This record gives sequence, C-alpha cells and structure tokens, in this order.
Amino acid sequence: MATVNSTWISFLRQYGPIPQNDNMYDEAIQRMVKRKKIDPILIEGRFVDELIENFRSDSPMSVILTGTAGDGKTYHCREVWTALGGTFEEWDKPDKVKVISLGTVTLHVVKDLSELTDIERDLFSEFSESVLHRQPQSVYLIAANDGQLIEALKQICETPATSIVKKRIEDLLVSDNVESNDLNLRLYNLSRISAAWALPKIVKSLLEHSGWEQCTQCAFKENVDLSQRCPIWENRTRLEGNYNDQIIQSRILDLLELCEINGLHLPIRQLLLLVSNMILGHPEARDRLMSCKDVPKILEKNTASFGSIYRNIFGENLTERRRESTEIFETLGRFGIGNETSNKIDNILIFGADDPELKPFYEELLLSDPYYGADQKYKAEQKAYLEGTAQDDGLAFLTQVRTQRQRLFFEIPRNKEEDLKLWELTTFQYAGEFLNDVYRRVLGEQKVSTHIVSRLVRGLNRIFTGLLTKSQDELILATSGSNSQAKVSKIFEEAVSVPRKRGESVTIKANGGDSVILEVCLSLSPNVSPVSLNLQLIRYEFLSRVADGALPGSFSRECYEDILAFKSKLLTNLDKRRAEEQEDADTESQLAFHILRLNREGMLEKKIVEVNTQL
Repeated sequence: MATVNSTWISFLRQYGPIPQNDNMYDEAIQRMVKRKKIDPILIEGRFVDELIENFRSDSPMSVILTGTAGDGKTYHCREVWTALGGTFEEWDKPDKVKVISLGTVTLHVVKDLSELTDIERDLFSEFSESVLHRQPQSVYLIAANDGQLIEALKQICETPATSIVKKRIEDLLVSDNVESNDLNLRLYNLSRISAAWALPKIVKSLLEHSGWEQCTQCAFKENVDLSQRCPIWENRTRLEGNYNDQIIQSRILDLLELCEINGLHLPIRQLLLLVSNMILGHPEARDRLMSCKDVPKILEKNTASFGSIYRNIFGENLTERRRESTEIFETLGRFGIGNETSNKIDNILIFGADDPELKPFYEELLLSDPYYGADQKYKAEQKAYLEGTAQDDGLAFLTQVRTQRQRLFFEIPRNKEEDLKLWELTTFQYAGEFLNDVYRRVLGEQKVSTHIVSRLVRGLNRIFTGLLTKSQDELILATSGSNSQAKVSKIFEEAVSVPRKRGESVTIKANGGDSVILEVCLSLSPNVSPVSLNLQLIRYEFLSRVADGALPGSFSRECYEDILAFKSKLLTNLDKRRAEEQEDADTESQLAFHILRLNREGMLEKKIVEVNTQL
C-alpha cells in the first residue's frame, strides 16, 4: 500500500521533544524552513506590531525583552529586524549585535544577551546614556532571559548613569510595569504571555498548514479499514475536534489555565513541543516521534494505539527520564491523569460490557471509539482479566485501563462531566469547580456561591482550631494561649462574621490582574486593613478536602503552613482592632477567657473560664 513521505511531517518533528541546542532553537527552525522551502508554524507575536510601531516612530524608545527560554524573544527580535528592512542573510551572520539605521537614529539589536562576553556587555554604559535621553542618537532592542538580565545588571561598571538605569530596570521587573517615567525605555516580560492565549493560535496554525495537503494521496490517510488507518492523521483529526466540539482543546486549555493560576508559566516553545508530540508521538518510532515511513511498520505490528493523542498529551511515548525532564510533560503530569480515578469510571472500564446499568456508558465512551477505545485487543484482555485467565495477572489490561482513563478525561461529554465526576480523574478533585465556579466567575465580576465560601471557612476553622468542626457561618480565631501556630488551639480569640456585618466579612474577590483572593475584613476602621489569602488550585483543593474531613498528605505540609501564616496575620490585625476599641480597659481583678469545644452536632461552643488574679 502506497504511502507519502511528507516533508511537512518531517519538519513538524523538529518542534517535538528531540535533542537540540535550546540556545539555537529559533535559528535551527529557520534554517530548516529555508532548506525544505516550507512554512513554519506561525503565530502572531504578542508585541511585534507594537515594537515595530515604536521603532518607526519619530521618537523611538529602547526596548528590553525578557522572559524564560522559549518565550519568543528571538522571534520578536527577528520580526522587528526584517520589518525595519534588515535581511535574513545579515541576521544569520555571527555578529552578536546587529545594527540598522532608522533614519536619524541607529538601532542596536542584541538577540541574546547571554552570548555577549563580559567586555561586550560594556554596551550597557552606552545603553544607559541612551535611555536617559528623550532624543537619543542610538536606541536598543535587547533580549535576555530573566536571570541573565539580573546577572548582567550586577556586573556592569558603576557610573552615575548605569546606577540610575540599573535601579529603574530592577523596579520594572519587580512591579511588572512596562515603562518608567524618567527613562526612554520599555521592558516587556514575555513570560506574561498566557499559555491559554497562545495554544489555540498554535493549534490553528498547525491544523491549517498547507503541508497537510501532501497527505491527500496517502492510502493510509482515512482508510475505512481501521487497521490500515494512519495514526498521525487520526491524531490530527481528533485535535481538530469537529466531531466532539473540540473537547480535547478545551480540556487542555483548562489544565494550562490551572497551571498558570498556580504560578507555573509554560513558554511558547513548550506549547509547540506539546502539540507536535500530541500528533506524532509513538514509543517505537525514531526519537519516539512518527514519520511517514514509520506508519506502515506500526500498522503491521498493530501498535497504532501506542501513538494515541491522549497518551501523547502526557508524553507517554517518551522514556520516564525524558518525560520528567521536559517542562510541559512534568507540569501536566502533576495532575495525575491516568493514575487517579473514581469507582464509577473504573467500573465502566472493567465491568461495563456486562453490567446493564453501566453498559450505556460503556457503549458511548468505549465501543464508540474502536480506534483508541475498546478495540479488539482491549476486549480480549478485558475478557481474560475478568475470567482470571490472563497470563500476566491482568497487568497488560490494567495498563490499558490507565490509558483509557487518560482518554476519557479528554472525551467525556460536557453534559456528563458532573454525573461521571470528570475531575476525580485528576489529583485535584475540586479543580473544575475552582476554575469555573470561582476563578472565572470572579474575573467575570460575578458572585461566588455562598456554599463555596462556607466550605472554605469550614476548612479554615478546622485548621485554625485543630478541631473537626462543622462551623462555617463564622471564621473562628483561636490560639493555644501562647502559640498561634499550635496544631490544636482551643482558646477563643474572636469570631468573624462571614456575611457582611459591622465591618466584618469573608469574601472571594479579584485582586487585580488575574489573581483571586479570600479576603477577611475585621473592622470598618481604615487602620485595620483586610487580610487576604491568595487562592490558587492547591490551596483551594487543600481547604476543600479538609472541610470534607480528609487531610491530603501529598501537599498538606506546605498548605498547612500557608494557612497558619494567614491566621497569624489575622491575629495581628485583631490586636490592632482591639487597641482601637480599647477592649483591654477593664480594671476588674477577674480575668476571663473562653475555651472552645465541640457539641454533639460538631459545632463550636465557648465555655467561659475565670481566673482570680487577687493574692
């Protein structure tokens, strides 16, 4: 059967997890583009047009592009260079600083600060003089990883100009601002480009690439005989997602957004690697990425399922060491998809063929997908497992069950997410609720449900007191008498109303930008400021699990310490409120305090204890 050796597929492999020099990544891709005469995967540079407009203006400003490796700094520099009249030939020359005339102003482009020697970094002196003037004769475009920029700033020779500029750049990095009032300079942090923004553009560019036209004549492309259908094209079709309303893309976006809320930035290069691996990954191919010539051999061995897009999302085609050392797969692997499950999902996967109640789910979720779902191999191993005749004690079948859990996470229809408890297939069972009912609602200026706020308060009360309380209408502040960090704190200090009342409240709100906080207000006084806890996925999961009676050990220690630090801030502000209210003005010789205890319903009660201080 005829196959086509597509130059596009060979080129797409270069974006995947193959050994390469990261510092020369962009250059390597561009050289292959010219050699194979093929278009790269193009997405709009977030700031390219803005940079070009700046350097074409009558009063251009110098620009620093910073961020982590793979954020697109070199791409931005090259696009600006060519837009301003620079040639690819000049760009490819080994000069570390490119120079181009902008009329009355000269632009110096440093495409990688790390390539400059210590002596060459003396250009910072000239750069500093330049950005201190509003009409300089020279302007600069400098690309540097975060660490490289900070290190270079430490090493530059101290002059009055460099001292000022160094301090201003450090301020911009800390404040995340683009401009400083007294410098002719802009600083763009490309790490602020959201993966959730970039991925759809990468996928769209890849799916619409003209290179796929080379597959038109391939006999394996959409063969009606599934045993002879190309897994590369099958993965492309599933990523496109026209048959299931693009659920794969939306679920990946959910995972990436949760990562970013948790402070994990994924650069564009890693997203390109992910998408390439999703389509081409296979453990039996060279570099574990399929090419056209691999397809006939894979189909002959009946191992197309090993190249499933659902496995490839997590880098399952790679060795464990390679997977753990690749940022995108290490990050997505933290969700535990495949290892985590629910009884209902596993019952469907294992017993669904014979159980009348589960059979409709089995047919919809497994039998409907004979390519990556319940194929002949799966059904044979399932039967052997259930009949106890499997020669490997069912290990092969249980491995397939793990793979099917991964597939189901990206294939369970939206209208069945709640019924099948989709997010129980991950380490974070409350992730879907946090993303949709908290994070997105708050950023959309909508109110969070009271039952969610109450659950978080219940979790806080259990940690603050060390008691398995059900109290959730008030936030209880307690100590052990001398130590607010004690595991069990039974001495009552104060109860803060959750609904707004006399200046007290507990609310979930936006905190500017893209962050969400749990805010506790203790007083109407401007001198007693609210205390906030940044809400991200791990803390939300921790508080929700504690509220439900479980203490998850895998991330409990770090979260527990964070919550106790939050408690300490609350107690500090409580002392400020008491000082204002002068509650300690009582001169009686009796000292009274309250001991907390649980009643039969699990609610906190106070018992007063009096201490006579008279001799």
